[in-house]
Amino acid sequence: MQGLHAPELRGVLKTRDELVSAGKVFIVGAGPGDPELLTIKALRALEQADVVLYDRLVASAILELIPSSSERVYVGKNHGEQDSVQTEIMVLLERYALAGKNVVRLKGGDPFVFGRGAEEWAHLAALGVSVQIVPGISSSLAVPALAGIPLTYRNLARGFAVVTGNHSEESAPEWRNYAHVETLVVLMGVGERAHIAQNLISLGRDKLEPCAFIERGSTPRERVVISSLQAVANGETSIEAPAVWVIGHVVVVREQLLPQS
Repeated sequence: MQGLHAPELRGVLKTRDELVSAGKVFIVGAGPGDPELLTIKALRALEQADVVLYDRLVASAILELIPSSSERVYVGKNHGEQDSVQTEIMVLLERYALAGKNVVRLKGGDPFVFGRGAEEWAHLAALGVSVQIVPGISSSLAVPALAGIPLTYRNLARGFAVVTGNHSEESAPEWRNYAHVETLVVLMGVGERAHIAQNLISLGRDKLEPCAFIERGSTPRERVVISSLQAVANGETSIEAPAVWVIGHVVVVREQLLPQS
């Protein structure tokens, strides 16, 4: 299939009446990157997989845990091809499952946090394919914590919101709904960071509010960049994806937890 590193598929079942011999699909969260943050249940699913369909953000250290006997299929999405590749992923899941394979759909973070896990589950459920969900540790929660930034903190933040900054989705986020959330976590927002910051400031968010970008969180290549919302809006921050962006006064707590950083 164009856009996928997959072998030609043969021997696929032709009718849904043969579902009695169909395999099982595990929709698995791989966590933020550190292989030690993979759950035991996720590891067990990998150990029994005939086929693993994995995303771009799944760490190489986690891919090394896949048995050599399992077939690996890369289904990562580049900018602008999300919908077309997602359609191909649905076809692969259906074909492998109906061919009697145990399939692991391996996603970075948690499959239900901007991972289309529910869409894939719904597609398979409509076919009568057995699906098991294995939640993963979301980067939106784990990466800030590991960097010394709690999303809630007494007298600073009583709540938080997680939002995608990816404008390739069907519609851009309605930023007025998030402008005054005490702690705002933006995933997939590196490319649009200046535009997002400008929107938040125009909606009344404090331009001097601290921000933190955590690049490649939980991995040996982690880098933390502290800035302000105004500096981000002015294009004064140099950030590389993937990065988790935290906006809020909880960012200053890092100075107490990691004073030497």
